[in-house]
Amino acid sequence: MGYDLVIFDNDGVLVDSEPLANSILAGYLSEIGHPTSYEDSLRDYMGAAVHRVHDLVLERSGKRLPDEFDETLHSRTFAAFERELRPVPGVEEVLGALTAHGIGYCVTSSWSPERIRVGHRAAGLDGWFEEEWIFSSEDVGQGKPAPDLFLHAARAMGVEPARCVVVEDSPPGIKAAVAAGMDVLAFTAMLPADRLPGATAYFGDMKQLPGLLQLPV
Repeated sequence: MGYDLVIFDNDGVLVDSEPLANSILAGYLSEIGHPTSYEDSLRDYMGAAVHRVHDLVLERSGKRLPDEFDETLHSRTFAAFERELRPVPGVEEVLGALTAHGIGYCVTSSWSPERIRVGHRAAGLDGWFEEEWIFSSEDVGQGKPAPDLFLHAARAMGVEPARCVVVEDSPPGIKAAVAAGMDVLAFTAMLPADRLPGATAYFGDMKQLPGLLQLPV
């Protein structure tokens, strides 16, 4: 079926930020005494809010992260974004096709609104998103895999969950979309399909997305 609203995850789906962000996170955790590889960071934290980092480190080590952890992590991440961030190849063409066909879209992220906007400006996507089309886990108090963020976005955009489709690239995001009663298309650029169970369909190239969204030709 066609959809009335496309809900995009941000990191790794709209902006090619996952390699940058996870390299910085792994490096910072290792620097402060919690050895973490890039692969560890992808496995444990990709698609999750920063509170998961605090929770998992405390669970595994019995130690709390320093008070300045969030501020330092965000500062390093934002600086890297300003230098290096690019849009995911092909995503601007997808946004253009949705606009041309009058199909609504928005973005949801487990990270802060500031991080979303910094990334969009750096990657040149800020012109595609009105302020009211940007949703953060801070809006609802908890991030993915809880369905709250997707349900909040659908409600704010005036679309029933069954008429929404989510574009995601992480296990927590897919779980959240399924729990919200939405179809979910899994983008496999960072993680293979077998690491992303439960999706409605899978794709590895943004050129495939218009067909999966059943956009008119």
